Amino acid sequence: MPDATPADDAVAPAAAPAATPARKRRREKTLLWHSIAALCLPLLTLMARYPVIDGEKLPKTGAFILAPNHYSEIDPVIMGRFMWKLGRVPRFLAKASVFRVPVLGAVLRWSGQIPVEREGRGRSDAPLKAAQQLVDNELAVIIYPEGSLTRDPDLWPMRGKSGAVRMALQAGVPIIPAAHWGTQQIMARYSKKISFFPRKTIYCKIGDPVDLSDLVGRPLDQATLNEGTERVMAAIAALLGDLRGETPPAERWDPVKHGQSETGRL
Repeated sequence: MPDATPADDAVAPAAAPAATPARKRRREKTLLWHSIAALCLPLLTLMARYPVIDGEKLPKTGAFILAPNHYSEIDPVIMGRFMWKLGRVPRFLAKASVFRVPVLGAVLRWSGQIPVEREGRGRSDAPLKAAQQLVDNELAVIIYPEGSLTRDPDLWPMRGKSGAVRMALQAGVPIIPAAHWGTQQIMARYSKKISFFPRKTIYCKIGDPVDLSDLVGRPLDQATLNEGTERVMAAIAALLGDLRGETPPAERWDPVKHGQSETGRL
């Protein structure tokens, strides 16, 4: 673990950023979001402390993609909590069909979640539409590049999928890598049980934007997307290695090579 004081929301010190002209932007933390936070944060605080390293690297304004590691079913809640405390509203991609469910669909729309068609005619241009919404509304969205809980037996990031890189290149927005460690103490991979006591410590480290500048303007073929995705996964693995005080595996776990399914439980 990093040498950091395990206080709630402790953020490692950093040099003050250069002053930039203030500009009016859409208020992200709406009444609905404050209501959600009021319901969720007390319980999360009861369960764990959340020290953050390099939290100042998370953009305070503008659109971006946050790409974290994924090894517990409760990861979205934990990363959402980190993002909220760092000043941004957490959003996710959700199947468009879910938006048509009464009540749930309304909550998703009001909270600014991004609908994506995964079947039918809209499937092919869904990433482009989601990317455009990201830019138009200056949103921050959490995308797990692995696409599923890691299959790696030691919980290192496994082989990534190209959706996050495709969206970043289409939208012209940065990908910010992140890693967290300690969440498995609250909910182990594939477990349905939540451990409330004793109180845990979950560390998070935010990285620098992944450099994809040389990929801009290239055809978005599989070679380009794979190259970008590998850079993202390498950045996430390096951050996790820092948190764990270990060296990540030289080769990322590939479910296909180990006879495993791409999705679902092991």
